[in-house]
Amino acid sequence: MKRMDQTELNLMEDEDSPVTKTLKGATVGLAAGTIWGTVVATWHDVPRVERSVALPGLVRTLKMCGNYGLTFAAVGGLYIGVEQLVQKQRMKRDFVNGAVGAFVAGASVYGFKGRSIQTAISAGSCLAFTSAVLDIGGRTTRVDNGKEYYAYTTEKRPSINQ
Repeated sequence: MKRMDQTELNLMEDEDSPVTKTLKGATVGLAAGTIWGTVVATWHDVPRVERSVALPGLVRTLKMCGNYGLTFAAVGGLYIGVEQLVQKQRMKRDFVNGAVGAFVAGASVYGFKGRSIQTAISAGSCLAFTSAVLDIGGRTTRVDNGKEYYAYTTEKRPSINQ
């Protein structure tokens, strides 16, 4: 087994614990799923609201939001949780951790919803492939270029009228 050097250990030592990261992943999944459920509910499956009967449409929309929200929360929480476990066991931080987490999340959640082994394997494989491609390709939302940006500066700037 290869020992990690100090820079790799520093990368692994974040301010958030694995449990905190898992809860954050589930919370973001819940929020995103609820929003997506609202979008889907406006496109499909909601009956027209009649003048005197508005409640059935609202109830169906809320059920759809909750269903999507819980599904996304389960996928997000499982993905991050398994990724953190694999990272800790392997003592490496690479694309394999995310791929394993994505496969487990996709296979367990969508396999359970589809009640099929074929669905589980397909969903897990699709999510694992997507995660691996994004990790290998270096797709991130933030690039560390070494510069620090501040909202306010304390230095005086010369005025244009001087």
